[in-house]
Amino acid sequence: IIDQEIATAEVLLKQGVKPEQMYATLTKDGLTKAAAAQPTPQAAQPGQPDPKAVYKVPLKGNEPQKGPNDALVTIVEISDFECPFCGRVEPTLKEVEDKYGKDVRVVWLNNPLPFHKNAKPAANAALEAQAQKGNEGFWAMHEKMFANQKALTTENLEKWAKELGLNMTKFKQALADDKYGKTIQEQQALASSLGARGTPAFFINGRNLRGAQPVAAFNAVIDEELAKAKALVAKGTPRDKVYATTIANGETGPKTAPAAAAPDADKVYDIPLPKDAPTKGAKNAKVIIQEFSDFQCPFCGRVNPTMAQLMTEYGDKVKVVWRDYPLPFHKDAHPAAEAAREVFGQKGDKAFWAYHDLLFQNQKALSRENLEKYAEQVGGVDMKAFKAALDSGKHKATVDADIAAIAKAGARIGTPSFFINGKLLQGAQPYPAFKAAVDAALK
Repeated sequence: IIDQEIATAEVLLKQGVKPEQMYATLTKDGLTKAAAAQPTPQAAQPGQPDPKAVYKVPLKGNEPQKGPNDALVTIVEISDFECPFCGRVEPTLKEVEDKYGKDVRVVWLNNPLPFHKNAKPAANAALEAQAQKGNEGFWAMHEKMFANQKALTTENLEKWAKELGLNMTKFKQALADDKYGKTIQEQQALASSLGARGTPAFFINGRNLRGAQPVAAFNAVIDEELAKAKALVAKGTPRDKVYATTIANGETGPKTAPAAAAPDADKVYDIPLPKDAPTKGAKNAKVIIQEFSDFQCPFCGRVNPTMAQLMTEYGDKVKVVWRDYPLPFHKDAHPAAEAAREVFGQKGDKAFWAYHDLLFQNQKALSRENLEKYAEQVGGVDMKAFKAALDSGKHKATVDADIAAIAKAGARIGTPSFFINGKLLQGAQPYPAFKAAVDAALK
């Protein structure tokens, strides 16, 4: 933070702000009351796996699995049946399975967290379903439990076991005896040894991905690992030996990433403009600001008056291009982004920015019902088509493409982030910081 503020101050000094006026200038447009803590983007922390390292995650071969043994990419999923984030990521994994088919397999490991009292009995129940009915039985029980995460009682576990046609005497005994307790403990120990103590955690051909990440984050790692795997096969490695070969020399304990350097204020990121994105400002403006934002992020809402002031002062010299960057822990952000894209698709820029304003004015009320209500308030939106777009995920790929654009450019950002003619300005900065950046771009 200090480095970032020094950099901002140095820019203002070049613009003629006197040192004795610096504090007053920087805080002129500041908040007048305490703000909620800003969530931080995922990064490697002490004791947590470096996402760029390859870890040795050995498999015994009897774990629950989806996909063939000779899949080129193995995703080891370390999860907890009572964890809401674990439930949230399941549709994402389904997308991955559908996209990559036989090139990907998902292997399940248990890590029931101690504060989830029903998670370990649920793990026992799922493993007993596997023992009796194989992988098909495990995933059937898995599906029932994630569909009813808040009702993982013994009574319900037994009810679902009956529905799956399990031997109930054996099933009840497995729960009573904690039959798979040792297996679960071994899997937890493995996860802990690798620094993956929270859930969900994923190791994709040994590379760690933490949390309920968007599908674009999974695809980015999978695509890289798939290319490596195909290269191994081309050199003679059998498909069913790719995973073992890939992790053979992997890390066996947490390897933390080096501390991230402060972003280079002069670096110009290559982030191509989409063919069709919401914009405001002159078509041929000299300064293009790509705004990566999240409708549920409070700091993104806070910067909107600053952006309005910027447009007023610079007029046709500046164009703002909206890019979506919904953070994975904001559960309403992605649907809101998709809804805004449908309004844009139907009614263009003016309607998009009107809908944008409504979403930010109601950040704590972004339910599906409210997304529809706000669309009606914009006026002229075909509500049948709007609802169909949300139901089908029509704009999901477009939103995910914006997220992927950041990864492809090699940038690491939170929200909001602004690329001003390619140079990065992060956070809800005060107006002088934006003014200085735009003035520099105009030179």
